[in-house]
Amino acid sequence: MSRADGTPRRALLLVNGKARSGGASLDAIRNILREGGLDLVEPENNRDCHETITRHAPSVDLVVLGGGDGTMNAAAPALVETKLPFGILPLGTANDLARSLGLPLEPEAAARVIPTAPEKAIDLGWVNGHYYFNVASIGFSADLAGELTAEAKKTWGTVGYAIAAFRLLRRARPFTVTIEHDGTTEKVTTIQASVGNGRHYGGGMTVQEDATVDDGKLDFYSLEVDHWWRLVALLPALRRGTHGQAEDVRAFETTELKLTTRKPRAVNTDGELTTWTPAHFKVMPKAVRVLAPPIETGANRIPLPFKL
Repeated sequence: MSRADGTPRRALLLVNGKARSGGASLDAIRNILREGGLDLVEPENNRDCHETITRHAPSVDLVVLGGGDGTMNAAAPALVETKLPFGILPLGTANDLARSLGLPLEPEAAARVIPTAPEKAIDLGWVNGHYYFNVASIGFSADLAGELTAEAKKTWGTVGYAIAAFRLLRRARPFTVTIEHDGTTEKVTTIQASVGNGRHYGGGMTVQEDATVDDGKLDFYSLEVDHWWRLVALLPALRRGTHGQAEDVRAFETTELKLTTRKPRAVNTDGELTTWTPAHFKVMPKAVRVLAPPIETGANRIPLPFKL
């Protein structure tokens, strides 16, 4: 696909070398993108993702981002600001946005999609000024993000999530959170409260079974369990996205909510600790445009790295 004048489209290629597969050779990927009709722009210094995208925005037609969900989140403010469409090279650990969009998780296969894929407008989650694509959480998931080091993610991949989660489970303690949404206020005791914008998180978990990244809503759930072993029992439902049917799980849809805790608690946005409670959440409908084909039925059935 070329520009209207027949010249190749210019693509700003940004790769996070610290991503799990970010150190892999990019030669094959470059060849695929060029054979697809893209003229690649690769700045030598791209440490500041926002600055790099905004600086090149006037001279490029799209951005190709190589990395994991953290890389996508880092680019989100600039993508909102410049309105440039972006393609995804899944080089991270979980690659949950790619999963939610039904994209190939093998980088070369994903590269073949980018040159001809249509643009798809998708939503962003927003919490205290920070954008996210997949899920923001307080409680167990945020504690897990704090424990799972970058080195562990690079070494163990999605298995690292399972190892760290089982280590953390027995230390997990309930806490009280006040939930304000749609004119109601509720105070509950929970292990984890999550606010999903997309479909997948944590390398294979599902926010809600019919959630999509373009449905204009947030999917909230709270795990109000009495014992840590109950989380293990809930794992199959958490994988399928049917956990909202359980008696000890509170779940609802909304477009805006606020979570308040007695002491500030860290908020995990797509695997990174970015802010603290009190946390104000909103959905930002159709905020960015991604290059992705229509999602096929059943495309999001992702096996876990361990059996349940």
